[in-house]
Amino acid sequence: YLSSLFFYFYHYLTRQAQSYPLFPSLGEMEGHMFECVNQAAVHEELEDETRRLCDVRPFCPMLKLVTRSCGRAERLLDSKIGVLIGKGLHELDALQDQEVKDFRSKMFRISEEKMQRVQLMTWSEWLQACFSPQLEPGGGAPTTTDGVNNKQAEASLKVTMHFDQSQVTTVSVHTVSTTFPTRNTSEHCSLSQSPYYGEPLVVVVVPPQVQVRAGLFHGTELLCKPAVSSESSGRSEHVWNRTLEFDITVSDLPRMARLCFAVYAVMDKVKKQKSTKNHYPIAWVNTMVFDYKGQLKTGDIILHSWSSFPDELEEMLNPIGTIQTNPYTENATALHIHLPDYNPHPILFPPFDKGRGGKKFHIELKEIMERDPLSQLCENEKDLIWTLRYDCMENFPQSLPKLLLSVKWSKHEDMAQLQALLQIWPKLSPRDALELLDFNYPDQYVREYAVGCLRDMSDEELSQYLLQLVQVLRYEPYYDCALTRFLLNRAQCNRNIGHFLFWHLRSEMHMPAVSVQFSLILEAYCRGSIPHIEVLKKQVEALSKLKSVNELIKLGTIKNARSKTKEAMLTKEAMMTCLRQSGYTETLSDLHSPLNPSVLLSGINVEKCRYMDSKMKPLWIVYNNKLLGGDTLGIIFKNGDDLRQDMLTLQILRLMDLLWKEANLDLRIVPYGCLATGDRSGLIEVVSSADTIANIQLTSSNVAAAAAFNKDALLNWLKEKNSGDALEKAIEEFTLSCAGYCVATYVLGIGDRHSDNIMVRSTGQLFHIDFGHILGNFKSKFGIKRERVPFILTHDFIHVIQQGKTGNTEKFGSFRNYCEQAYLILRRNGNLFITLFALMLTAGLPELTSVKDIQYLKDSLALGKTDDEALKQFRQKFDEALRESWTTKVNWMAHNVVKDNRS
Repeated sequence: YLSSLFFYFYHYLTRQAQSYPLFPSLGEMEGHMFECVNQAAVHEELEDETRRLCDVRPFCPMLKLVTRSCGRAERLLDSKIGVLIGKGLHELDALQDQEVKDFRSKMFRISEEKMQRVQLMTWSEWLQACFSPQLEPGGGAPTTTDGVNNKQAEASLKVTMHFDQSQVTTVSVHTVSTTFPTRNTSEHCSLSQSPYYGEPLVVVVVPPQVQVRAGLFHGTELLCKPAVSSESSGRSEHVWNRTLEFDITVSDLPRMARLCFAVYAVMDKVKKQKSTKNHYPIAWVNTMVFDYKGQLKTGDIILHSWSSFPDELEEMLNPIGTIQTNPYTENATALHIHLPDYNPHPILFPPFDKGRGGKKFHIELKEIMERDPLSQLCENEKDLIWTLRYDCMENFPQSLPKLLLSVKWSKHEDMAQLQALLQIWPKLSPRDALELLDFNYPDQYVREYAVGCLRDMSDEELSQYLLQLVQVLRYEPYYDCALTRFLLNRAQCNRNIGHFLFWHLRSEMHMPAVSVQFSLILEAYCRGSIPHIEVLKKQVEALSKLKSVNELIKLGTIKNARSKTKEAMLTKEAMMTCLRQSGYTETLSDLHSPLNPSVLLSGINVEKCRYMDSKMKPLWIVYNNKLLGGDTLGIIFKNGDDLRQDMLTLQILRLMDLLWKEANLDLRIVPYGCLATGDRSGLIEVVSSADTIANIQLTSSNVAAAAAFNKDALLNWLKEKNSGDALEKAIEEFTLSCAGYCVATYVLGIGDRHSDNIMVRSTGQLFHIDFGHILGNFKSKFGIKRERVPFILTHDFIHVIQQGKTGNTEKFGSFRNYCEQAYLILRRNGNLFITLFALMLTAGLPELTSVKDIQYLKDSLALGKTDDEALKQFRQKFDEALRESWTTKVNWMAHNVVKDNRS
């Protein structure tokens, strides 16, 4: 251990240095630590003294004693986080990127506040926060837009507004809607999301003449009335056609003036020169120009950085030292805004034409809205959707994605009306809102609206779609966005979500395109969930050990490639010896399973561990599990295979199972655990008490070539495992699960369905494994497709379903009915499946690279057809699968012969 080595080395150094004149300046042990050059040729400070030297693996066998540059606890935490996320925090420190610095600074503050709240929790509150016992709908949804306790939301500013010199209205603004450019002039955030966090920022301008465009928003309430048909006339003007001037009076001006803050403004001559990006500062602003949404114009004004403000300004911004509402309301300074009378030329929003286009247009609109997400819209259809946008909102609210695709984003008026429309658009269901996070919708307000809809997700539903939500972080233009805040908050409120968010992010840390972004989110999660760090660290170390064992096996198989028997014996022995070492045994024991954090892997059963005979030599690791009553639990570790496609397919199977159960159809699906943990590495859950179709057939026949044609093998195997009523139950389980997987594999276009990729549990459940080929990418040999059936339905399956009776048409009829019900249920959710696959397009999966790949789903689900037409198509595929099942048996025979020759 480093601690033992450090103790010895420090005392040796102390004895040697006693005779030197500056010996007292050496200091205490706690002020020093080891430093080494790691495998990446980077200086690494070894804060964690509980590590072993063999785990550190320095590039050269040299350690240097250095002085700690800051508090030991802080450095130790930074070191742990760096090791945990796979990227040293010194790399983030070295980035000369203001956006990175701002994000880390903000997340550090939020994390500190969260950990302070955690420390004040009782045990029951802490358990409820970290380990939610019940996943209630909507549970854990954040209460603020930032997903954290946003103190800005509590601030308010009372504004008294005069209309027509008579009406007086006082508005208490709780969330200032004015926006301003931040560190990047093309980015905007509201004052409540200011990167310069702390006291509420109040904009006050002096003298009282200011240019403002009408139509300010307060929440969803317009402070300027929109035009209606009776008021629209040739004498009126639209709001964006004119700049309005109105008076501002401030009571107690000297006190109010102290709340002004400085801004940068662009000089007129600079604005005309598009090539230059220089900005000239002015100390105080006397006028400001707002657009019709009440937002500061993007190119005109940017903030001073906080550090450039005068030292006394922070105190001036908050003279009473609190962010709470001013308790002295009667004597408080007020800002009075006088809106002049512009008659006879009223300034109005343009008429919001509700587009009542008649029955003919509504029929056409309904047909367009019912199309799947892959359907393209022509220009005429886009114009119709935009014209009837209010009809869309009232009758087809889920059609918002199609409306957004119809917006002319280059037209100022269209964007303005869309912004107004988004504020009153009904909230979509979380499943429908997922589509708005696709790369087709980059607008910040649209994505914030989508995240607002996702807040209604229960923790269980969020876990279902977490894989896609991590992927769409790639489409966010800025690190600090609504989606990042949402995921971090929900992860820190529920450790199960935090666990999988951590692994989904960490598994792609090797990708340069997302390395910085994902490392920032991982750091933020770790800082806000410090108790979880040690749990995750144990898992990371265990996976590192398993990778070492796998590399040892691969090396052994290469050296002994000429002798298969000798290879197997020596390599298996080397594997056993390695796993029995104390360092490996200790690291691989008593850890939470990465596949399921609620499962504690107590101790490894070395005698039952082995490696599998495939190219990448996956490890078959067996654990004794105390919580399972002494039963063993198996995990397969793969190193060299990309498991993300398997992970996506199993996620979709899990979703199909959920949708069927929601429709009261339980098809006994077995969506076993699968998790990518790194670059071409990951874990797969071993389903207990199960065997492959190939093994079941081979054990029933002495001749491998004939085994595939033995239709009694599967039924006899089930009879051996079950008797009496248990056999009836097992056959029912087989019937239901076979129906589910027939439909699922057909819809998803899962290929390479040989007899080693289909398994059966002793309880009767049939399930498929190994999803290396999906979306109709079937394997071929010499240009000839090896798989000619839409899905696997062989006569030995039918033999089990009919309980061995040739004329048992009632059982087969029930099976066929299950398949048809399951297919129609998936059709009703076809848009959801297309959306989920579309959100994974940039993940780099080998068989999901373009929209053309997703076209297979549209065809298999017969989207665009009626239910009757789709059912007719499915029945034809069902009959084809049964009629051509002999080709499947031939493929299985060839597979069995090859497998038998290998052994």
